[in-house]
Amino acid sequence: MKLLNYIQNGDQRTGAMTDAGIVDLTAMLPGAPTEIVEILHGGPEAVAQARECVAAARSFADPASVRILAPVLKPNKFLGVGGNFMSHIDEVRHLGFHEPKYPIWFNKQVTCVNGPFDPIYAPFDSQELDYEGEMGIVIGKRCRRVSVDEAAGVIAGYVVCNDVSIREWQMRAPTATIGKSFDTHGPFGPYLVTPDEVGDAGALMIRTWVNGELRQEGSTAEMIFKVAELVSDLSQRCTLEAGDVLSLGSPAGVGGLRNPPAFLKAGDVVRVEVEKVGAIENVVCAEPR
Repeated sequence: MKLLNYIQNGDQRTGAMTDAGIVDLTAMLPGAPTEIVEILHGGPEAVAQARECVAAARSFADPASVRILAPVLKPNKFLGVGGNFMSHIDEVRHLGFHEPKYPIWFNKQVTCVNGPFDPIYAPFDSQELDYEGEMGIVIGKRCRRVSVDEAAGVIAGYVVCNDVSIREWQMRAPTATIGKSFDTHGPFGPYLVTPDEVGDAGALMIRTWVNGELRQEGSTAEMIFKVAELVSDLSQRCTLEAGDVLSLGSPAGVGGLRNPPAFLKAGDVVRVEVEKVGAIENVVCAEPR
């Protein structure tokens, strides 16, 4: 399934995107859930019931008539992984960076969550706004100390992420958190695509365009730490919960490492696409004062 949160006629709803249009799961499921995470909290039975509703649906909403929201509106955790693609490591070796021995986790404060087609703010006090096209996952159930072999069982689905970054703030501290957490700088979606639709997540193309120019093109095959390894690693340190969002790294081609640097500015359009997962597209606008 491709699950989504959306607003139609002023009402927040959750549904599933199909070739025929959007199936309104809020109207069909018990309890009238208005967010995907409510379905996840219901466990495998609730997800299976959602599948049955999609298969039985006879009426569909026009996607053009709705505003699509982030698949998780208020995750308890939103984390990213630094330096997880070999092509990215190769482009920063001259700066003294090398392949990491362990995953480099950092927080994105959850107030940065943004819709897959909503504007990204260009801060008035920064000139180093950058993009990072990434594949992300959403955790499906509460878990701790998950093994690599068990990791697939706790993944609810996959999303497209843009790990928007303010480079000068990112570099002011080893944690990178502040530079990754500005408001609107966590767009992801457009759907939560369940693992059965994605198949092998270790062989998907990631591409980023700015104003129609291809800036990033790489495969998840070059990830240093694979999806299951990352889930297992993080779960050894902290409890993961349904709705937690993990953005898993970016291939080469970010704006700050181009020659000359090509940072984002108001009016730019950034599109990130992950094979089999979908695409998000955001217009950069000046931050409202």
